[in-house]
Amino acid sequence: MKKLNICIIEDEEILRVSLKDDLLDAGYIVNDFENPLKAIEHFKKKNCDIVISDIRLPEMNGLDLLSEIKSLNPNTFVIIMTAFGSVETAVEAMKKGAYDYITKPFDKEELLLIINRIKEVKALQSKNLDFQKYFQDQFNFDAFIGKSSFVSELKEALKIISQTNSIVLITGETGTGKELIANLIHYNSPRRDKPLVKVSCGILSKEVIESELFGHEKGAFTGAEKLRIGRFEKADQGTIYLDDIDDVPLEVQIKLLRVIQEQEIERVGSSESIKIDVKIIASTKADLKKLVLEGKFREDLYYRLNVLPIHLKPLRERKEDIILLFDYFFNRFSNQKQFEIENNVYEILKNYHWPGNVREIKNLAERLSILCYDSKITTDRLPQEIISNEQIIGNILKSENKSLTEILEEVEKQLIQNALIKSGNNKAKAAEFLGLPPSTLKSKIEKFGMN
Repeated sequence: MKKLNICIIEDEEILRVSLKDDLLDAGYIVNDFENPLKAIEHFKKKNCDIVISDIRLPEMNGLDLLSEIKSLNPNTFVIIMTAFGSVETAVEAMKKGAYDYITKPFDKEELLLIINRIKEVKALQSKNLDFQKYFQDQFNFDAFIGKSSFVSELKEALKIISQTNSIVLITGETGTGKELIANLIHYNSPRRDKPLVKVSCGILSKEVIESELFGHEKGAFTGAEKLRIGRFEKADQGTIYLDDIDDVPLEVQIKLLRVIQEQEIERVGSSESIKIDVKIIASTKADLKKLVLEGKFREDLYYRLNVLPIHLKPLRERKEDIILLFDYFFNRFSNQKQFEIENNVYEILKNYHWPGNVREIKNLAERLSILCYDSKITTDRLPQEIISNEQIIGNILKSENKSLTEILEEVEKQLIQNALIKSGNNKAKAAEFLGLPPSTLKSKIEKFGMN
């Protein structure tokens, strides 16, 4: 931590010089002023960390000086020196923003103790700023990586959604980034300085989920030896993120509906209602509409949750983001180390189905950054499931709303493309892989308009 810059304002010369010498000996940078007006001129040119000022000064009242200092720099700590009979004035100064006061005559150790407390406060403030900067960097909207129109539209929507208190329902396959979206909404909202409490509903048993969400009173059930504060209560004034909301049992869904409607909870074993102010974000990989029809999810709760729906597309539906994501994660895991990556690798990555979505591409990037010790990434370093024809065919067969002719053409095109990638664009080798005459392969390449 840099040396603190301290300014002394005192018209009594002996005290001022003595105090300056003590603070210089203690290792501080010190400027002293007899006249408060000259001190103000100094403050206008250069900031001061701490001001030690007498309450009674020539040409300006100490309280007026305090107001002037705070207007120039609200972060300046002011210590007021006062005679015993002026303590009330010193207390008034603290109400106006002074950090502390000290009564004359005082021991230098007493003053150094106050200064040390200020140093601790400044250190905490600095850590808090670092903490805030970390979250600003970690959870700005660009943390959702992608250049597709879907990602651009999503970021614009998040800027609006994060400023509201309305309930958000995030849907999407495993690994699409539902928790990241919850983080982005909270840390860009007016609630960012309040708690973000996360609940994985899928890992909580039926027996404990109600107590986890709403808390319980001492003696509410066997084993409830003390009062427990639930997740909703802990999230008061902040945000609660309910992941896998579809796993909440029906009997608890009724109570969850009441929390949403009334903004109040009841601990297990209590009939007393507790008011809460919580923004709710829920997420699911399941089809809640289907679960409603099957009687496994309450219809009224579904419509209460589905105020601001966000659906995260799987990676296979935003292929233009695949390479950007891979490069982002690979650079992160390789610590910016330079690697030589074959173009064919990128082609294979773009044509893979990515059933694990962003989580899968992140894991692959980490794996390759560790195992490719020779700084080269070639197609033979990729996992077999990523380059296998069976995987390609399986992915195409999962496609919906396509005719048989379209599916067959897509399979044929993908197999040809895969063979060309594996052969390094050598058409003779690709034809050999496919068991086709080179002339037939050439005509099919022309038919599909493939390079």
